[in-house]
Amino acid sequence: MDISKVSVKDIKKMLENEKIHIPTLLENMEKDSRDSVCKLRTSFLKRKLREEQERERLEAMFSFETFYYNQGIYHIAGIDEAGRGPVAGPVMVAAVILPPYWECPGLNDSKKVSPKKREILYDIIMKEAVAVSCIAKSEENIDVHDIYHATQQGMYDAVDALKIQPQAVLIDAMPLPALTVSHRSIIKGDAKSASIAAASIIAKVTRDRLMNEYDKQYPQYGFSEHKGYLTQKHLEAIQQFGPCPIHRRSFEPIKSMTQK
Repeated sequence: MDISKVSVKDIKKMLENEKIHIPTLLENMEKDSRDSVCKLRTSFLKRKLREEQERERLEAMFSFETFYYNQGIYHIAGIDEAGRGPVAGPVMVAAVILPPYWECPGLNDSKKVSPKKREILYDIIMKEAVAVSCIAKSEENIDVHDIYHATQQGMYDAVDALKIQPQAVLIDAMPLPALTVSHRSIIKGDAKSASIAAASIIAKVTRDRLMNEYDKQYPQYGFSEHKGYLTQKHLEAIQQFGPCPIHRRSFEPIKSMTQK
C-alpha cells in the first residue's frame, strides 16, 4: 500500500475505517517521510493506548462484581454517599445496580471526575442502569442522629428504595450489618468498584443540583460555589449573616454560634 500521495485528511479517515487493515496502514505510515503523517501515526497510537488502558481500568473495576457474577448473582447494588463533610445541606445516598460488565468509559469515583463529565455520566447511568435510588437525609436528621448514623440509615433506605431488590451489596466503607443479603464494605470503594462509582456519581450530582437550588434561596452564602463545605468564604458569610435553615446545628462553628 503506497500512501505517499494520499492526503493526511484521507489517511485520517482511513484510520477510522473498520474495513482497513490498520496494522498495514500504520506500517506504511511509518515509512512515509511527511512529518504530518508521522505526527498523525503517533497521535493515533497514543489514543489507542489510552483507550486500552481505560478498558483495562474499567475491567478491573468489575473485580468485586465478578466475584458474584461467577456465582450466578447479577443484581449487585453499589452504594455511596455525598455530603458527609459539609456544614450545610443534606447527605445524599445513592444505590445503583448496573448491567453485568457494563461499559462506560470515564466511569470513576465522582471526586476524580470533572463536574461536566459527572453530568454526562449521570444521564448515562440513569438511562442504562438496571435500578437507581437516591435518598436524602436532611440537616435536621443529621443533627438528631449524627452524621454517621444518618448516613448509615440512608444507605439502608437506598437499598429498600431500589425497584429491583439486590442479591448482593457493595458499600463504600460504611458497614451495614443489618443487611440480609451478601454484602461487603470496601475502603475507597468508589475507585475500586464500578457499581459504587456509579452510585457516587448519582449522589454527587443530585446533591450538587440541590445545593445550586439552595443558592438561589440563600444567595449570601455561596452554596453553588462550595456546596456547603466550610471554605473561608462560607465561614465569613456565616459570621456575617448567621446560620440559615439548612446549616447543620450539630457541626462547628454553627453549634457554638447557636448555643450562644
